Amino acid sequence: MSLEAVFLDVGETLVNEERYWHEVAALAGLDSHVVLAALGMTIARGEDHTELWRHLGVPKPEELVDVVYELDDLYPDALPCLESLQALGLRIGLAGNQSHELERWTREADLPASIVGSSASWGVRKPAPEFFERMLVEAQCRSHELAYVGDRVDNDVVPALEAGFVAVHLRRGPWGRVQRTPSAAIGVESLAELADALASLR
Repeated sequence: MSLEAVFLDVGETLVNEERYWHEVAALAGLDSHVVLAALGMTIARGEDHTELWRHLGVPKPEELVDVVYELDDLYPDALPCLESLQALGLRIGLAGNQSHELERWTREADLPASIVGSSASWGVRKPAPEFFERMLVEAQCRSHELAYVGDRVDNDVVPALEAGFVAVHLRRGPWGRVQRTPSAAIGVESLAELADALASLR
């Protein structure tokens, strides 16, 4: 096996979404802990996080599209990790279930990645197999030559394994802490461990 490319999820992988969810709650006119509790319910039920609006019984705020990440939201290990992966000679991609606005932020953040995509621009959401097939097209490599890194076992790790990728489970964030890493996946506690974990696959 020779790894050629690595794609990373964005939310709760590269970006700490705590501030983001506080802004979402404010737009909805709700206390943050209420929105976070509903988010926890979607996690426990294995639902898409957008289902939280149904649980809350309020419409999704139209202004939500204007809420984007900030550079200060990046986890401290995010940029050093991307630079370490770049030093390994890997093609780097960033792709997750994001809106056009969040994808635009990811592009404009000028992170060391040659490929940026999202469910909005690709027209398909994880965990659909087509999302992972699109990553192969973008990376221009074979499935066993591509690694995908994410915090969610259901959305990131399991479908990556089913696609024949090297799957890496980042155990942080609301999903990463409560979902168990499959035995076939690589588990890391922080992105600081990622380059070493993948170096042997080059």
